[in-house]
Amino acid sequence: MAKVLKVRSSVLNGYVEVAQSLGSDPDPTMRAVGIDPATLATPDAWLAAQVVDELLERTAVVTECQSFGVRMAEGRRVSNLGLIGLVAREEPDVRSALATVLRHMQFHNEAIRPRLVEFNGLVSLQIESETDVALGRQSIELTVAAISRILGTFLPDDWSPLSTCFVHDAPTTLDIHHRVLGPNVAFERDFNGLVLYSSDLDTPNPLSDPLFRPYARQYLDLLAPREDSSVDDRVRDMIEALLPGGGCTASRIARSLGMDRRTLYRHLSKSGKTYSSVVDSVREDLARRHLARGDRTFTDTAAALGFSDLSAFSRWFRRYFGLSPTAWAAQERELDRR
Repeated sequence: MAKVLKVRSSVLNGYVEVAQSLGSDPDPTMRAVGIDPATLATPDAWLAAQVVDELLERTAVVTECQSFGVRMAEGRRVSNLGLIGLVAREEPDVRSALATVLRHMQFHNEAIRPRLVEFNGLVSLQIESETDVALGRQSIELTVAAISRILGTFLPDDWSPLSTCFVHDAPTTLDIHHRVLGPNVAFERDFNGLVLYSSDLDTPNPLSDPLFRPYARQYLDLLAPREDSSVDDRVRDMIEALLPGGGCTASRIARSLGMDRRTLYRHLSKSGKTYSSVVDSVREDLARRHLARGDRTFTDTAAALGFSDLSAFSRWFRRYFGLSPTAWAAQERELDRR
């Protein structure tokens, strides 16, 4: 049985606005392919790639707009890639930013396989579909145009690719394609993708903050799934990463793993765990590390563990450790002196 490849719901950023601008109500079309319109409010939710592809193709027909995917890409920026974009924008140059995006693309879109070919001062960025999914015109054009716009985030305002290539035939008019992709758009070519100068990739990244870069990379490493990691490991990693922001919920983590909350609970129960027990275990590890270091206030530690205030943290700590944070830290210091 073929694997169901998925994409983040954020790939549909701009879908509703473009459909409405063309006089179409997007909700019935979404429901017709099995997508709840409310899903778009959660950008990190997983959707089946083939279903999203069908949605785009149907909408292009309903709106009589062959350039629907390209129109969706017009407003794309690196921030649309979520966590991947956060890390990419801190890389020192365009080459390393693009490498970050391509290396972690599976965390955002499982249905495409990017390939970078560099020769004689030119770079060919080719976008191929994975073997288990067949992507139509709209998905391909959206992906290629989105990557072009993301590259444009790092490059001068007047930049455009040397050439934007598509395997399929040309639409009736190219006005929108030229507006979004520049003057050199070619169809019926050997690959879908972009051609640009190698020197474009060597351009310094004006958005980069060298001091923030290691923190952004560390955050991505926590959330990006490792190939050999179990569901339990990934849940722990995500809890640790999300606790400080206050957005650590079972539903959010389940969506990020491509499952519903009940399925997540079943996975954890197989190893004798509950979601709450994993949260408490992560908090225990973090609390021990933070208090042992002694360089953070209890208020900072409470925030890092996802508590709304110091009193909530203190109640949890006493229940879990049998002592107040102050008493526990004093006890640890006394043990260290012996």
